[in-house]
Amino acid sequence: QLQLVESGGGLVQPGGSLRLSCVGSGYSFDYYSIAWFRQAPGKEREGVSCISSNGLSTPSAESVKGRFAISRDNGKNTVYLQMNNLQPEDTAVYYCAAEPANYYCSGWLLENVYDYWGQGTQVTVSS
Repeated sequence: QLQLVESGGGLVQPGGSLRLSCVGSGYSFDYYSIAWFRQAPGKEREGVSCISSNGLSTPSAESVKGRFAISRDNGKNTVYLQMNNLQPEDTAVYYCAAEPANYYCSGWLLENVYDYWGQGTQVTVSS
């Protein structure tokens, strides 16, 4: 059993930055690839980025490339999502999710591969 808790969301002006954290507890965190998803009001949930269990693969959505960066610190059981140059269209609830034993983040956009999800953290980008 793995529990995930997101934090770091909030209200930020366009062009600003936030760093989200996803902390895992309960089982070998470094066994899991971790992905960030987001869901805006009235829209379907979409994948943002993924980091493989060994940290070597970090695919991301085209909409966030060059602005968002994912990283992990297995010693702290934490995955980070650094979000820069935030725009109003980035407003959403951000979720992290864990998939066991995926060394490449292959198929990372498929929500049904993830065994565990966090409760989400709200990010609002507005002036």
